[in-house]
Amino acid sequence: MYRQRTVAVVVPAYNEQHAIERAVGTVPAFVDRIIVVDDASHDDTARRALGRADARVEVIRHTANRGVGGAIVTGYRRAHALGLDVAVVMAGDGQMDPRDLPALLDPICDGSADYAKGNRFRHADVWRVMPASRIAGNIVLSLATKVTSGYWRLFDSQCGYTAITRRAIAALELDRLFPRYGYPNDLLARLHAAGVRAVDVPVRPVYGPRWTSGIKPHMVVYPIAFVLARSWAARLATAGSPRGELTRHGST
Repeated sequence: MYRQRTVAVVVPAYNEQHAIERAVGTVPAFVDRIIVVDDASHDDTARRALGRADARVEVIRHTANRGVGGAIVTGYRRAHALGLDVAVVMAGDGQMDPRDLPALLDPICDGSADYAKGNRFRHADVWRVMPASRIAGNIVLSLATKVTSGYWRLFDSQCGYTAITRRAIAALELDRLFPRYGYPNDLLARLHAAGVRAVDVPVRPVYGPRWTSGIKPHMVVYPIAFVLARSWAARLATAGSPRGELTRHGST
């Protein structure tokens, strides 16, 4: 529990047998439940996730790969079913620093947001640590997502280090979230449509010395272009209409 809120950490994982034990082992003690969603891995991810014999850990296995968004949705559903107040996403590859978790939770505990997301560009190390290709891509996508989502003050749209309240999860149509690359861009647009107050929080960029990306351009460009176009069309279609229930609790 953190500041009287129960907290779940959702860990989407696909073929992360070499990183998952450390990722799970570094989750802070104040977290109540660790929900590892093994997205139909072909390796030993599920067994190794349980390797530390931590009673907080449970593993949910997909029989078919659904994509990172699909894995996160499974984790959100489980956290919501358990009645936990906040669900945090921390990747199974260990690219999210657990020291930043309190900073993500504080805006929620203070009552100033229902969704907090990391922004690595607000940390001085980003220009030294993040690969140049990632910097360029993230800047382009973040600028585009500002327009399509309506969250003009948010940046680093591709950062997956996030925290969301139980009521914000309930406000989303989880079945309609885009499940693969493009998921964070789609989620932001849907959160804005639901009137969810969202804030950026500085987080550390984490890239190990042996970091390599398995993401190929053709795997990203078309899905994200589709998601951005769909979000933009939805915003135009609903321009001027009342926003969701959560808007009444504050502005974005």
